Amino acid sequence: MESIGVLMICPMNSYLEQELDKRFKLFRYWNIPQTQQFLKENSNSIRAVVGNSMAGADAQLIESLPKLEIVSSFSVGLDKIDLNKCKEKGIRVTNTPDVLTEDVADLAIGLMLAVLRRLCECDRYVRKGLWKTGDFKLTTKFTGKSVGIIGLGRIGTAIAKRAEAFDCPISYYSRSEKADTNYKYYPSVIDLASNCQILVVACSLTPETRHIINREVIDALGPKGVLINIGRGPHVDEAELVSALVEGRLGGAGLDVFENEPEAPEELFGLDNVVLLPHVGSGTIETRTAMADLVLGNLEAHFLNKPLLTPVV
Repeated sequence: MESIGVLMICPMNSYLEQELDKRFKLFRYWNIPQTQQFLKENSNSIRAVVGNSMAGADAQLIESLPKLEIVSSFSVGLDKIDLNKCKEKGIRVTNTPDVLTEDVADLAIGLMLAVLRRLCECDRYVRKGLWKTGDFKLTTKFTGKSVGIIGLGRIGTAIAKRAEAFDCPISYYSRSEKADTNYKYYPSVIDLASNCQILVVACSLTPETRHIINREVIDALGPKGVLINIGRGPHVDEAELVSALVEGRLGGAGLDVFENEPEAPEELFGLDNVVLLPHVGSGTIETRTAMADLVLGNLEAHFLNKPLLTPVV
């Protein structure tokens, strides 16, 4: 398969990059200064694109690659891939579900604990020598808090199971009520936010879920509520979130994702009731290796005319 051209859109994982280089003819898109000229010269040799949650394959790129057969995403999210264009042209699409579910769910619980128990602030308190001046202030209990989850898919369900271990009542919102769960269903996000203390965003990013967290939802969650986002940054109207946190209309937030990554709102940097992470939901050695193996496995299956491991389109 060394003659098969694979276009890797951006740096994402050194192991994946090395293995792609061994098995295929790898083009590193981020190292190419004149991309339009490059695409003209190599369009007939590129048969696969590898992207991730930051960059994928939009309609323009797909149109410029007439021999493209498959887009393999080093991510669960598909919002950076033009799925309609792929369907139109018969291009296969794969992603990396399941293997990152546990890590993302673990992190969601970690964010809940970090926000409510002020773990980051506690750490700074000790490092600055402030403990010697007196005990740290009292914080808020996590066990028993009501948790509402937007999106009860693989990750949402894994978060719910973990929160149940803390005796947290679970409720959820999704496009339709799930038949195989006893969790309480709410038919709108506002209803869900009004009836939980911690609201977790765990749904896919689609045009319908963009800014699913808006001012009305934030106000329904209220000044004692906590928002956790391990989905995608554009799920949240970031300007509304910032103003709510600065004004005290929202109790706290744990954010792993942002609207304009790697930028994060500087207005949040001085707030102790906010925990900010650099999109590391799946960021463990074990999971990133498993994701890379899944990308490689899908590419090899496609070019060997075998069934794809995790087909989307």
